[in-house]
Amino acid sequence: MTRTIVESKTKTAIIGFDQPFTVIGERINPTGRKILNEELENGDFSRVEADALAQVAAGATILDINSGAVFSGKMAEDPRYADNNFVEPPLMKQLIEVVQAVTDVPLCIDSSVPGALEAGLAAAEGRPLLNSVTGEEERLELVLPLVKKYNVPVVAISNDDTGISEDPDVRFAVAKKIVERAADFGIPAHDIVVDPLVMPIGAMGTAGLQVFTLVRRLREELGVNTTCGASNISFGLPNRHGINNAFLPMAITAGMTSAIMNPVALPIGPKKLAEKKAEVLAAGIVIPEDMTDEAFVQMFGMGSTKPCAGKEMEAIRAANFLTNNDEGGADWIRTNKVAPKAGQEGRGRAGRKGGRRRG
Repeated sequence: MTRTIVESKTKTAIIGFDQPFTVIGERINPTGRKILNEELENGDFSRVEADALAQVAAGATILDINSGAVFSGKMAEDPRYADNNFVEPPLMKQLIEVVQAVTDVPLCIDSSVPGALEAGLAAAEGRPLLNSVTGEEERLELVLPLVKKYNVPVVAISNDDTGISEDPDVRFAVAKKIVERAADFGIPAHDIVVDPLVMPIGAMGTAGLQVFTLVRRLREELGVNTTCGASNISFGLPNRHGINNAFLPMAITAGMTSAIMNPVALPIGPKKLAEKKAEVLAAGIVIPEDMTDEAFVQMFGMGSTKPCAGKEMEAIRAANFLTNNDEGGADWIRTNKVAPKAGQEGRGRAGRKGGRRRG
């Protein structure tokens, strides 16, 4: 049975066909996150620390660390900051050191810059996952020697010098090429985690069926573990969570073993909270003075004022249970057990104190 081992100094995450689905938290990534990008430029890593802790609390067992920041302010003072080869290596080292200081889960080092990958490998404790290699010749020659040198597993993305093909057979062929080239370097198939590339369902109606077929082939013919950017499937569509919640269990039953995704449901902010309270008051509903904001948002099904596990995590845990990768449903029960109300602790069946009545 194929198992990909990813380790920190003290913890091991196993990606495998007979293992619970592995969630790789994607939040530590400045791409598309303007505020985080600005904070990193100013040397502020507090949001990185908070994101790391929130993702682990929500169920991520590996954290992806992406150093693709754009320091436009520093660029004006020093033209070297326009070059990612200059920016990313030291930033990757800092990000990894910050995250390792607050949590001990294994890491996934994510960059398109080879220097940043090597800086991350040097800074990471344990055996991180490297993200990523593609079928492009230049990339293969740059990344595979690093994988071999540091003896780490690697994400293999199914595109090559011709780009991303819409033909799933071509994407399978690229994955096979990467696995074979890795073998030439002495890298075993169990250390390759293939990303077959999930297309947006809104742009290609067969995207879901394609990836399920690809995942089955990758498992059965190449014997490799798989991953994906889970939210790609719903890109550009309304109610993305609804689509993601359906996609993930279907991908799991097809054989997918991990995903790079956001496990956290972002908290309800002050603006949305104020708008809802105004709406409730306008409807003539009295809000008790002692009602907390958290009680209010839960009463109206808005979510939470605190970061918590997203609905995608609920779908994944259910899929783990249904595919017998959650023995006895222990994780499902643990994460869905309702805490007893005040004064109800210790009650057994039918609310009787002390458990079952003896005859």
